[in-house]
Amino acid sequence: MLKRLWFLFAQCITILLAVWFIVTTLKPGWLNGVQIHSLVDKVTLKESDVDSQSINPGSYHEAVKRSMPAVVNIFSSKAQAKIKPHKGNGADGANPNDLFYKFFFGDQPPEEEPISSLGSGVIVSPEGIILTNHHVIDGADDIDIALADGRKFKAKIIGSDPDTDVAVLKIEAKQLPTPITLGQIESVRVGDVVLAIGNPFGVGQTVTSGIVSALGRDHLGINTFENFIQTDAAINPGNSGGALVDTRGNLIGINTAIFSNSGGSMGIGFAIPINLAKQVMESILTNGSVTRGWIGVEPQNLSKELSESLGLPATTEGVLLSGVLEGGPADRGGAKPGDVLTYVNDQGVKDVTGLLNRIAQFGPGDAVILKVLRKGKEVTLTVQIGKRPKAVKRG
Repeated sequence: MLKRLWFLFAQCITILLAVWFIVTTLKPGWLNGVQIHSLVDKVTLKESDVDSQSINPGSYHEAVKRSMPAVVNIFSSKAQAKIKPHKGNGADGANPNDLFYKFFFGDQPPEEEPISSLGSGVIVSPEGIILTNHHVIDGADDIDIALADGRKFKAKIIGSDPDTDVAVLKIEAKQLPTPITLGQIESVRVGDVVLAIGNPFGVGQTVTSGIVSALGRDHLGINTFENFIQTDAAINPGNSGGALVDTRGNLIGINTAIFSNSGGSMGIGFAIPINLAKQVMESILTNGSVTRGWIGVEPQNLSKELSESLGLPATTEGVLLSGVLEGGPADRGGAKPGDVLTYVNDQGVKDVTGLLNRIAQFGPGDAVILKVLRKGKEVTLTVQIGKRPKAVKRG
């Protein structure tokens, strides 16, 4: 009998303890004033009284809010047969030994499947005009645009310019996000804070921040015509064609490439300045392509040793015309192989890049005055500018 009573007593205590534990855990208010001692009672927390609707000091939220809806994701597919053999493990099929990478997203799938790449673009007009990089859509059979609100549309290519890596797309859609506001490149200064917006690695829209590290970067060997904004804002695979904006949310550049030993961001990224991108876009919208001047020469940078071999002072500035296209504009104007081109319309020429950029500014039919050194004597030539052929590296 005693054992039975003891057993009932133990069961009752066990049940009461279980009930107590459940109530104190889930419904402590049921205890009606019974003191519950826990760690929370012994900790004092200080909570902020800041209005949750206010903007934190130094935040770039307003700039991002203005510009991010206009940044889109671009999905383009290409038939496997049109893709060059994979040269390494760098993004965009780039050789990992190369230091410059133009990025889209994704590894190459099996040969029987199409290749899908992912990049970014920027809506610049309510008519559905989108700026992006040429290398994002190059050779694409099908292009899809995904807006920030999740809607997707088919895009058509209005035109592209491989020499500057700019492409113009168009989508037919109603109630598009507010187009981004184009900035003024003249207002951009080294040291200004900038934001890079895109879709890196396909994770979704992402914003990174940095500063303008340099302006007017060229001689990089990325594009034929170069005038890059350099920034340390992180630019990764999928950011190509995305927006580089200032702290007002205005578009100042189109992200295009990074300097890297591995393919990942190392704090040196490059964007096409908005004035150049706008110029190319307007030419494409007007003519369907970009028309640049051309004189038909094979220029070569003039080194100290080369100057001496030509009997010129070592300080001579200009470019050697190592070749002149027979029947081309320069040939018709009297230029000869071996001439050293020093001036174009009284503006000095220092190197090949400078010559290409200078000649490209003229339109077909324009007449320019060239000054060349020929056997140590200065000769003045009048050359009528021709139309630059596609995919030409000569001046």
